[in-house]
Amino acid sequence: MHANRSQLTVGGLSRAQLLERLRSNGVRLNAHAETLLATDEFAQRPARSILLAERTVTQLGFPDGAPLSRIFEAARRDGYSLCPVDTAPYLRLEARGQPTSTGSVTSTGRAPDGALTVASDLLSDDDAYPKGFYLRTVGDEPWLRGYRCDDEHIWSPEDRFVFRVID
Repeated sequence: MHANRSQLTVGGLSRAQLLERLRSNGVRLNAHAETLLATDEFAQRPARSILLAERTVTQLGFPDGAPLSRIFEAARRDGYSLCPVDTAPYLRLEARGQPTSTGSVTSTGRAPDGALTVASDLLSDDDAYPKGFYLRTVGDEPWLRGYRCDDEHIWSPEDRFVFRVID
């Protein structure tokens, strides 16, 4: 995904079809992604087209980083909204040119190198429950990973988020 805007079709597949499409495209999942994909948010929904934009935490006005709540608040102020919860797997299927991460391990306490976090509504206020998804490529393997954090976590200035552009 480029820093500019891009159109994405979200929905249209049943959960089983979506999981099969991810598997057949070699997309790896972590346990948090599997937890999120098992929710009702991933029951079949009509296909719809949304406009997306990528922003770094710095571009949202936080050169020293910020917690998720402030990042989301700044995005809304700048004319973006949160993506539908089911956006990330469809974006993972389309984002084939994502740069490969330089590190092969996840980074506890910070977003991994090369990660693209999809900003979406939180499904639970419980800090132990996954908050959302990020996309990452390790080696030649595309990943769709769920992440957890609390609002004390400060995202780095270079962390990249995808938001929906308000029509």
